[in-house]
Amino acid sequence: MDLSTWNWKLLLPLLLFGILFPYEDWVSTPSCTIVPTTAYPNQEYVVDKEDNTEEDLKVMMVANLLLYGSEAGIFNQYFRDYYLSKFFMKSFHTLKPDMLLVLGDVSAKGFELTKTKWVSVLHHFHRIIGPFLELPFHVVLGDRDVGECSKLDVRSVQWLARSFPGLDSAGCGAFEISNVSFVSLNAVALLCGNNKLRFNVEGAIESESIDLQMETENISKVMDDSEKFSELSDNFRWRENAKSSGSGPVLLLHFPLHQTANGSCREGSIFEKVPSFFQRGSNALRSREFTDSGPHNLLHTIPPNASEYIFQALKPRIIFSAHTDEFCDHTHSDGTREVTVPAMTWRVRDNPGFVIATFHSDRRPVSVSYCSLARESHVLMVHMSFLILLLTIWLVANTPLLRSLR
Repeated sequence: MDLSTWNWKLLLPLLLFGILFPYEDWVSTPSCTIVPTTAYPNQEYVVDKEDNTEEDLKVMMVANLLLYGSEAGIFNQYFRDYYLSKFFMKSFHTLKPDMLLVLGDVSAKGFELTKTKWVSVLHHFHRIIGPFLELPFHVVLGDRDVGECSKLDVRSVQWLARSFPGLDSAGCGAFEISNVSFVSLNAVALLCGNNKLRFNVEGAIESESIDLQMETENISKVMDDSEKFSELSDNFRWRENAKSSGSGPVLLLHFPLHQTANGSCREGSIFEKVPSFFQRGSNALRSREFTDSGPHNLLHTIPPNASEYIFQALKPRIIFSAHTDEFCDHTHSDGTREVTVPAMTWRVRDNPGFVIATFHSDRRPVSVSYCSLARESHVLMVHMSFLILLLTIWLVANTPLLRSLR
């Protein structure tokens, strides 16, 4: 073998690998577009650039990671989870968010896991989000994390809530960052009839509602516990909140609220639709898992009476939900905007995505950007082409007949 042949065999694979690494860096970079609000219906679709002021709060919102921990197979571990980690890394460095919110379903089958296996999922989660551990982050519990109503266990939820920052024993949370107030609810429990966790969540809603009214009315006296936490019935009787719509906290849920307006979702032409075979697979998977858990689980939204109760009690500024795996931008009848965050995993979508929400210090409407990520089918195609090229090079270099034809 002469020197030129040896150089050719050595340099061509190195050249291919030299192309692959920049490709991976490029394909991991999210593409973000501002979603126009109803307040600015004529706003053009533009790329979300770094035009926020230092006082604005930029929050990255993801959902439905569906991690398996140590149970992940080779394909998931070395391909899907590898790229998911790169997605988080590139999003952190390019978008520079101030906070991370995960709107449920961290685990694919968390409700079936022992505590030891859940710890494995939590370690997996921390490895995936990587640099976001340096920022404030908050996790909302999803149905895959805690199970549907028939499997909802108070002690398991309490243990899991202690594993994530800012959650109480019912899986709810309330916090403030950069003068923006957030309330997260264990929406799974609100689907579950006479369940102890549901009553605890209702108590958390009532407590937040009273705090909201006391802040508004500047009430100084402390209310008795019996008055502050009035008993709530199945009919959701609540104390009327005098605050106007949109004046309350940012509400974080896993399940979307019940939608009554015509045309429940607004998904503009800038968003590429998911191929129908991916949609059918995702919906079929969910319907198989919720066949014996009550009608509201089959609807995959919070029941109408619970939704109305939340609107009246909290008067949310804006709502962010998940669960459906798809992006949705909906305006409720009282003008409250609800944004449903898509799944950020290739396990249910060929084109995963997430949302960037910017809360402006001057109380302008919240800016929402939809960020899309690379399609799994496209990345697989590139990798397959790369392997075929390497195999072809190897065959050409090692087959005597082909060498003689050269």
